[in-house]
Amino acid sequence: MTGKENHINGYKLEICSNSSYSALQAQLGGASRVELCQNLENGGTTPSYGQIMHTRSLLHIGVHVLIRPRGGDFVYSEDEFVEIKTDIAFCKEAGCDGVVIGILNPDGSVDADRCAELVALAKPMTTVFHRAFDRCRDPFESLETIIALGFDRILTSGLQVTAEEGKELLHHLIAKANGRIEIMPGSGVQESNIVDILATTGATSIHSSAKTVVASRMTYDNAPLIGMNEDTWTTDREKVKVLASLLQTI
Repeated sequence: MTGKENHINGYKLEICSNSSYSALQAQLGGASRVELCQNLENGGTTPSYGQIMHTRSLLHIGVHVLIRPRGGDFVYSEDEFVEIKTDIAFCKEAGCDGVVIGILNPDGSVDADRCAELVALAKPMTTVFHRAFDRCRDPFESLETIIALGFDRILTSGLQVTAEEGKELLHHLIAKANGRIEIMPGSGVQESNIVDILATTGATSIHSSAKTVVASRMTYDNAPLIGMNEDTWTTDREKVKVLASLLQTI
């Protein structure tokens, strides 16, 4: 099964969802597609087999899976590289629409050799270079490398903490790409800035978590113990609806 990506007034709204429940809320809210992950609180890591399979069975929109074996940097060991390749192969077998990947060298350049292997393995799924791009030493050099490797899209905040802060660089990256690859702003995208980010950058797709904080449902508290009872995040269907409605106004 593969998903259809609906346009919203010529734009696509991608929602980063950290569970099958969150992904369903994104779909019900009107998202074009989801980026599926786990551990969003730490920037996102690869979701589990069960999460991928259940999400794919629930959704008729596009499912793009984040392949990131751990938090931290984007320089990976050989064992981690094997894990990444294994996860990509599974996503293809599971009928996912795309994978969100990226590997850097220690000097901040794109690891072109390894990324080429991942793109070849992933096709015909969509391949997205994730926010490892925001740790690159030279965004324009990295842009050309990623285009040459055959990626379909780059998710980036314009090398800043949020896409709002990075919108000027995002504008220049989109102009430099000139249609050769899609540049998708992401990070900190919300109701108050989505229209301005799109207007300033010229992007035609945008990425948001549209999240809400859910308090622990535990009524008993073992007070001396720290952790394992924290608040969690989930996609907020109403926030997705608001973002989708704002796209209709542009």
